[in-house]
Amino acid sequence: MPKPMHRSNSFKRVHVITSKKRNVLHYRRPAPSSPHCAICRAELNGISRSRHGGKSRRTNSRLFGGVLCANCTAEVVKLGSRVERGDMTLGDIGMRQRSYVLQLMSH
Repeated sequence: MPKPMHRSNSFKRVHVITSKKRNVLHYRRPAPSSPHCAICRAELNGISRSRHGGKSRRTNSRLFGGVLCANCTAEVVKLGSRVERGDMTLGDIGMRQRSYVLQLMSH
């Protein structure tokens, strides 16, 4: 019977043939997936997939770094400035972008 921590699907099951020709089951943590933009779901560039390294290696040090891609960040900044000027209302903005515009306006 496996350990209780290995009974869930948080570990990947890998069949390994040992040097004594026995087929055994090893448990490994799956590799982390690549980070994606929260709005357009595009893969984020310049961010490491590993869990190791400093914070500057794991994320960008800009507005919404590690959460939004550069194109979506520029769009959110534009929408935020339009809402502040009064050209648009928050109701005119899509649901995915609205929360980021509100975050931008609160700072």
